[in-house]
Amino acid sequence: MTGFVAYASAASGVYAAIAGTPLFWLVLLAPFGLALLLSFRIGQMSPAAAQAAFWGYAALMGLSLAGIFLVYTGTSIARVFFISAATFAATAAWGYATRTDLSRFGSFLVMGLIGVVLASLVNLFVGSSALQFALSVVGVVVFTGLAAWDTQRLKTMFVENRGVAGTGNMAIMGALMLYLDFVNLFISLLQLVGVRRD
Repeated sequence: MTGFVAYASAASGVYAAIAGTPLFWLVLLAPFGLALLLSFRIGQMSPAAAQAAFWGYAALMGLSLAGIFLVYTGTSIARVFFISAATFAATAAWGYATRTDLSRFGSFLVMGLIGVVLASLVNLFVGSSALQFALSVVGVVVFTGLAAWDTQRLKTMFVENRGVAGTGNMAIMGALMLYLDFVNLFISLLQLVGVRRD
């Protein structure tokens, strides 16, 4: 859904039309707002509403990411997507299968995530290429670690809550967590090794 909306928005010119207007900030911040809504209201939503909100989030994320098709070559985007998918799948499988308790790394990963978000906001105004490179490297490490940690955490939650009502919404929340890990890993890798258009 995200990839389809991103490509369609870039190819049709919708993203380019939005980029020069104040709507750009709404498109950029809307996925963040919907993610917060899902995080805090998922318990009160019906499974159908939670699933609809998740698909809406994926579509909004696609619209906000459409600019990558204007900045990076299609071949580069495809290559980084498959690298990200393989990395994510291997890390999530390891997080699911390992007997090592990854919870001790959770606080470090969350602090790293907060640091990446804050430094990214600062870099929006500073525009430092060196800081962007460092953020991309740290982002790859943090989101790879989060993929393993979140997978293990979700496995534990589902084992403990098997047969309990509301696990459908828990599955949507888990899907959102892993989706965010993957998308952010993809963006970090794209900024790190992506080939820009001339």
